[in-house]
Amino acid sequence: MTSDSSGTAALAALVDLATPFAVRTAVALRLPELVRDGHTTTAALAQACGADRDALARLLRHLVAVGLFAEQAPGEHALTPVSRALLDESNALLRSWLDAGGPGLKMDLAYSGMLHAVRTGRSAYGVVHGKDFWSDYRDDEALRVFFGATMAGFAWQTGPEVAARYDWSSVSSVVDVGGGTGALLGAVLTEHPHLTGAVLDLPEVRPEAEEFLADLGGRAKFVGGSFLDPLPTGYDVLIVSRVLTDWPDEDATRILRRCAEAVPDEGRVLVVEVLAGEEHAKNNSSFDLQSLTLLGGRERRPEDFDALAAPAGLVRRARIDGPNGLVVLEYARG
Repeated sequence: MTSDSSGTAALAALVDLATPFAVRTAVALRLPELVRDGHTTTAALAQACGADRDALARLLRHLVAVGLFAEQAPGEHALTPVSRALLDESNALLRSWLDAGGPGLKMDLAYSGMLHAVRTGRSAYGVVHGKDFWSDYRDDEALRVFFGATMAGFAWQTGPEVAARYDWSSVSSVVDVGGGTGALLGAVLTEHPHLTGAVLDLPEVRPEAEEFLADLGGRAKFVGGSFLDPLPTGYDVLIVSRVLTDWPDEDATRILRRCAEAVPDEGRVLVVEVLAGEEHAKNNSSFDLQSLTLLGGRERRPEDFDALAAPAGLVRRARIDGPNGLVVLEYARG
């Protein structure tokens, strides 16, 4: 193969859109589960998932070609390491995201507006879907529940580390700003029974949040509101976990300013993030583009958060590092 043909082949692979949509279709049809459970022929799969047999055969042919399935004999399919990984419960969030019938596809379609995002530096979601992400989040219950579950999945990973690594001994109350259903707050309060707390998020989140917080025995409550508006006062520590990445610089500073207004003189604001790096993401440039096109946000370094905090009246007092890129930045009013 000449260098030109090699480059052409590489270009063709880069712009292939059929494969990601084919994988999403397979997930929506539950083909990996069906093959695992013994529906291995094209005919059996078509009957089990309610698909047109000929169309499904054409889909399977491509999925075999890209390695999602193997074809041991004509029309006889088996799992591969790729489809087994897809079925692994540790990848449940990814599997949910890849379901062509779910909100994950709607979110990823923001990529089709990337030209707008790069030209303007702003989210493309509204250009693609007719309303910005957060407006759609409030209006579309399926999107809200899905996004909340995704963020809760991240919080289940970071919450125990925040609970263990930060010194909570002198703290009596904490509010998780933009904390969704309360997964991170729950981890902190469970580990430290002397604490009480609250989760602040949009009012639409209340049903799921109150159901989750009920397990904390009255030590936590839900507060409906926006972190772009004045925040509740009277809490020793305000946590802002994996929120600022979703917002452009101007809005991120506004969120931190609201925190500075609400925190007491001796209180602290904790910015919890998972930073770019080898352990966090092998292809972090893709995540940064997702933040831009979907939400208008961006990946940042610790010093970038310091620069956002300074005009909000906050000064960094400490930094705590955890596994897989986790960092807790502690700020106080300057």
